Amino acid sequence: MDDHGDAYVQLFMDETTFYNRVVLGSFLPMKLWDPLPHFIQTWFRNYIGGTLVYLLSGFLWCFYIYYLKRNVFVPKDAIPSNKAMLLQMYVAMKAMPWYCALPTLSEYMVENGWTRCFSRIRDVGWPAYFVYLAIYLVIVEFGIYWMHRELHDIKPLYKYLHATHHIYNKQNTLSPFAGLAFHPLDGILQAVPHVIALFLVPTHFTSHIALLFLEAIWTANIHDCIHAKAWPVMGAGYHTIHHTTYRHNYGHYTIWMDWMFGTLRDPKDDESKVM
Repeated sequence: MDDHGDAYVQLFMDETTFYNRVVLGSFLPMKLWDPLPHFIQTWFRNYIGGTLVYLLSGFLWCFYIYYLKRNVFVPKDAIPSNKAMLLQMYVAMKAMPWYCALPTLSEYMVENGWTRCFSRIRDVGWPAYFVYLAIYLVIVEFGIYWMHRELHDIKPLYKYLHATHHIYNKQNTLSPFAGLAFHPLDGILQAVPHVIALFLVPTHFTSHIALLFLEAIWTANIHDCIHAKAWPVMGAGYHTIHHTTYRHNYGHYTIWMDWMFGTLRDPKDDESKVM
């Protein structure tokens, strides 16, 4: 790599160092963190950030829908017990150290110039940024759909990995805290498309990190059992059906992949059958 390339890669290192200092320095003086290798500091930052995002988003959303808006969004008999939610938190927090290894590894690869990431939007311009972002999201959507589907279709993967998540299969057992309640390897596999995309399309580094952490908020949302009816978003109405039938609605952000590959089941169809 030439001097220009080295200087550009240094931008990524400077950025991750800044994030580390902001997060880690908020808990302990940086002089206590500085002896640790940069890679370990990054893992700690991701672990702290991931834990805070998961717990805060889960607690705030549960408080809103189960207490402030009690019986408005979710019927009283469909509210999960505290015991069920605590179990989901336990499963998620046990897996969190492993989940955080993936963004730490992806940042390491970016910092070494192995991906197609770019540091500044002005390096490509806003029109190209949005085009690249759209392609990135399509790759992620396609990858997560097939990863999720194979976790169901390949029996050993389901039995030893994905079944951990599917013990929550009724409305009164699903909650926002179920969003990250996976076997660690299962959760990592479903996030791998985010990393694969870095090698296929130019990606804004900060946007990549933000989207990885958005996963914690998004998965909380799609496990609250509230059908937002925001077509073509793969919201909780669709995802609740996935947890009850096991064979539909594998998609992530949208319904498009399920529509294309014949696995879509619309909540409206279930409502019409009940009526």
